[in-house]
Amino acid sequence: MAAKEVTAPADLAKFRELQQLAYAAAESVGQSLEPGVTEKQAANRIRAYLTDRGVQDWFHTPFAWFGDRTAFRGFRTPLQFFPSRRRLAENMPFILDCAPVRDGYVADIGYASCLGTNPIYEQLAEDLTEYRTLIAARVNDGVPLQQIYRDVDALIARQGYDNRHRVYPGRVIAHQIRRVHSRLPKIVAAGFGIRSLQTLAGDLIVQRMHHRSPLWADGEISRHPATPGLWAVEPHIGFRDVGVKFEEILVVTGSGSAYWLDDDLPHVRRWQRA
Repeated sequence: MAAKEVTAPADLAKFRELQQLAYAAAESVGQSLEPGVTEKQAANRIRAYLTDRGVQDWFHTPFAWFGDRTAFRGFRTPLQFFPSRRRLAENMPFILDCAPVRDGYVADIGYASCLGTNPIYEQLAEDLTEYRTLIAARVNDGVPLQQIYRDVDALIARQGYDNRHRVYPGRVIAHQIRRVHSRLPKIVAAGFGIRSLQTLAGDLIVQRMHHRSPLWADGEISRHPATPGLWAVEPHIGFRDVGVKFEEILVVTGSGSAYWLDDDLPHVRRWQRA
């Protein structure tokens, strides 16, 4: 994505507006969850909330994970990420994740909460604040993405947790996003919008030519500073059968400086209250 595109105030406002809407959907649905509801039902509620408010397409359709599935325990295939018939119970943690597209703008968010009280969830959610600070500071310093990934791993180890974003396909902690421009129909295949996948595939080809990648992982292809643009960043930490994460947009300017697109988000407000 060109630096001038991501720094244009009108574009940033549209990305921020959609990210706010996606978080509003997750927060609203999360507060409405009751014992016995399934992951599939929760995901469908998010989808209905967003389509009712103008979402026309998806980078990926909504996900919901309950209980030990928040930590991806036992996940071996991509199909296990999709919402299941797992039912929510009292004092069970959950994660809601969605990536809507509206007017070509994309958001990709992750919302973690708990039905009732769970001390492990509470501690993980509190400790997650350090990752938001660390990631933005290290990107701002121009540190290669591969090294920042390792810095995150080191923080996870110091806190006594384990890295759960490594279970995602490609072990990614983040990926670039940009406006979707495509003549393909708005079709969802295997949970992903084909227009968004076409955009990402094009970025992969272009970035590989420059020995970079729009996918941020711990491999050699990520041994470069963050490419200017927007990055959906999702550090995901776990302890025993509980996983907690956030996912939000980090802006990297043409000069390499970095900042979070929006500080008025549920997890940030939680930390501020604490």
